[in-house]
Amino acid sequence: MIGDVFGWLTDAAHWRSTNFDTGIWDQLLAHVGFSSIALAIALVLGLPLGLWIGHTGRATWLVTVVNAVRALPTVGVLVLLVVVIAPNFYGRTNAGYLIPTEIVLVLLAVPPILSNAYAGVQNVPPAVRDAAFGMGMTGRQVLGRVELPNALPLIFSGFRSAALQVIATATIASYVTLGGLGRFIYDGLAQQDYPQMISGGLLVAALALTTDLLLALVQRYSVSRGVTGRLPRSGRVGTENADSRSAVVTEKLVAQDAR
Repeated sequence: MIGDVFGWLTDAAHWRSTNFDTGIWDQLLAHVGFSSIALAIALVLGLPLGLWIGHTGRATWLVTVVNAVRALPTVGVLVLLVVVIAPNFYGRTNAGYLIPTEIVLVLLAVPPILSNAYAGVQNVPPAVRDAAFGMGMTGRQVLGRVELPNALPLIFSGFRSAALQVIATATIASYVTLGGLGRFIYDGLAQQDYPQMISGGLLVAALALTTDLLLALVQRYSVSRGVTGRLPRSGRVGTENADSRSAVVTEKLVAQDAR
């Protein structure tokens, strides 16, 4: 079976699209497109709301409600939305299937992004926040220049988790006649072509791992070294714990505002 899977993946004919079949490259682009749209929408919705809840301490019940959405059965919700929305677009466009798919993917992506943004701001040491207020910073400045930089590790963690879930779940797009790497899984199962089905799963896993690696690299170079602890040896004094690392970042930001 391993040899059959390897043979299917290395067959050049499977990577090119024809008039009768869509190749791996085009299905990969479609899969990335579905996932990117959902993640962008979820980031716009979840990140500001999570930061606001964490900063103000208001409407914390929304975090619980949003996390409860994770329990929804994705395929069931997708079918229900297709039944409601698709008839309005029948025969004219794929929007009747694309919109329900994106709604389901956004529902999956928002909880980890919102929850981690909220937790990241809440985990900022109170002494750091009080010091920023004591130096005359406004609430908006504290959020943008102190709380947000210190919360970035958790925010990135939530976004990476959302990306993995969305990429893995975007295979359901093929369940409602759209493209994506899930096409190989569903077609392989229907045709009892197990090398094709297994190859589709491997492609989805490879895409998810590659995406997580790229996001990890972005996180490494986006998060302040004072927060991560990746300081030069000469700058590590007093950074043995999270509170002191956060204090280093805050002191630098306050000094910039004072100038």
